[in-house]
Amino acid sequence: MIQRAMIPLSVLAVVITLLAASAPSEGQVSLIGPDFSAWRLETGTWFAAGGAKINPTDEKLLKPEPGSGVIVNGPDGKTVHLLSKNEFGDVEAHIEFMVPKGSNSGVYFQGRYEIQILDSYGVEKPTYTDCGGIYQRWDEKREPMGYEGTSPKVNASLPPGQWQTFYVIFRAPKFDAAGKKIANAKFEKVVFNGKLIHENVELTGPTRASRYNDEAPLGPLMIQGDHGPVAYRNITLKPLK
Repeated sequence: MIQRAMIPLSVLAVVITLLAASAPSEGQVSLIGPDFSAWRLETGTWFAAGGAKINPTDEKLLKPEPGSGVIVNGPDGKTVHLLSKNEFGDVEAHIEFMVPKGSNSGVYFQGRYEIQILDSYGVEKPTYTDCGGIYQRWDEKREPMGYEGTSPKVNASLPPGQWQTFYVIFRAPKFDAAGKKIANAKFEKVVFNGKLIHENVELTGPTRASRYNDEAPLGPLMIQGDHGPVAYRNITLKPLK
């Protein structure tokens, strides 16, 4: 008689937990694939790559690697912003990015509210303009014209050329039946490379250089493409009920 090995229940429980954690979340949307079908036209000079690293002949540029799974904003980092086809309200987001020395980009939730991306490695006292900062609002009729920017609690930036991660819980503005806003947009949580940098930061309106000047229950994710070379991978968003 052949005896079958018995798997201890404790081990089985761990296996089941790991399988559940690795399964795709219900409603989760991935914006990085073999092509740009998840993004609206036009996509400018953005292209797909298998990876990216610092260009050995110019530390301010990226050198792409063949393949897919990564997107790069052209050879010189000066192209259009990307807008997702899907629109989101309350959402949980995971975003990975890489910048070379001195480069700059940004992620705009609903195309309106920016978390800054910048080479801020080594900055001792980061401001809203540094990586992870919530960019300020802008009104040319005000004095000062820029207002309400929020600095990250700590500088969690890694050196140029390393992949970095944002984990974000974003809450969209809320409106009553008549369309009147009854709650501001909010970055409920922003974790940058494993460090909490924002918690319950309200936004009274769109930040500077947003795609739209109004506010709405839903909007696309926008990534900035004209401020310098940047690469993105593993951009996933899960709508929150």
